[in-house]
Formats: sequence, C-alpha cells, structure tokens
Amino acid sequence: MFNARRFELILLLASAALGSAAHADPNGSSSKSITYRWVDDQGVVHYGDQIPPQYTSKDRAVLNAQGVEVGHLDAQKSPEQQATDARARAEQMKQRQHDAYLITTYTSVQDIEALRDVRLDQLHGQRIAAEQYLETLRVRLASLATTALRFQPYSPRADARRMPDDLAENLVRTVNELRQQSQALAAEGQQETELRAQFQTDIERYRELHTIHSR
Repeated sequence: MFNARRFELILLLASAALGSAAHADPNGSSSKSITYRWVDDQGVVHYGDQIPPQYTSKDRAVLNAQGVEVGHLDAQKSPEQQATDARARAEQMKQRQHDAYLITTYTSVQDIEALRDVRLDQLHGQRIAAEQYLETLRVRLASLATTALRFQPYSPRADARRMPDDLAENLVRTVNELRQQSQALAAEGQQETELRAQFQTDIERYRELHTIHSR
C-alpha cells in the first residue's frame, strides 16, 4: 500500500544527500565554498574564489555558497584617508568628553548662563584696564612728541640740538608698546565674541542632551 508520508520522507532524505554530495571533494571530504565579489576600475562586478592581486586593496564582499553576503572587507585606505578618519575619531571623542562635562557640571541652563556672565565680567574688567593703559601711553607719547619738537630733525630752528638718545629710545618704545596694546585690546574684543558663541553652543547642546536623557 502506498504511504505518502513515507514517500515524502524518502524524497527529503534523498535531496539532503544530493546537497551534501554537491559540496564534497573528490576524496570524499566536504568543504564550504567561499566566493568574493569585487568591482574593477571600469565599474564591472566580478565574482570568484580568489581576488586578483590588483584588487586585494579595494572594497569587496564575501559570499557563501548560496550567494548571500556574509562578510565585507573594506578597501585599503590611503594615508590621507587614514589621517582624515583619525581626525574624525578625535573630534567625536572630544565631543563625547564635552557632552559628559556639560551633563555632570551643570544642573540647568541658568548655571551655564551664570558662568558665562562671570567670564564676560572678567573680560570687561580686563578691557577697561587695557583701555586705561592705552590712554596713559597716548598721553606719554604726546608729551614725548612735544619734547622731540625742540630737537633736530623736528625743530625748525637751525641751531637746534640733536635729539638725545634716551628721548629717541623712549619714543620708539612707547610707539611699539602702544601698537602692541592696541592689538591686544582688539584680540580681547574677539575673545569676548568667541566666548559668547561658545557658551551659546553649550547652552543649545545642553538642552539637546537634557531632552535625550529625559526620554
């Protein structure tokens, strides 16, 4: 009597046996077939069990016997690409550290704003002191210039004496100091602008992190 279930079982076992034989080597030992997929310089996709030497440094995929991708080998990167990746990783690490600092240091946006105002007040005090010093230098320079008018080559008198060396040195020193302090004052103004921008960035990032942690 024909038994359908037994016949199905026989077919299943036969199929499994044929599948095993298809992957058996001539000596009777089974092996798994690995295929690689890569793209050549013309954009053509290739498949093979070995990758040509000229393509071993390129991006390629690893396929199993059924043609399913089971692995991926990234292309070998140039020194420039490696340096770019290293900089990106360093920036990510720096951002994570700064995020941790924001979360652990401040309890509210008001804390950040309070520290910002303290720093701005400090810069404002430094700016006032620098402006006062600049005014002192201007007064000194004006006095030295008035004195220099009595000597050659600035005096209109033919019998005017040569300018004393110490007066010339004071003039040069005061002019240089005035220039340096003016540049420092301009730098302090730029520092104030950057400080405001940095604190605003921290405030926005803190709000973003606080929203993420509150979910």
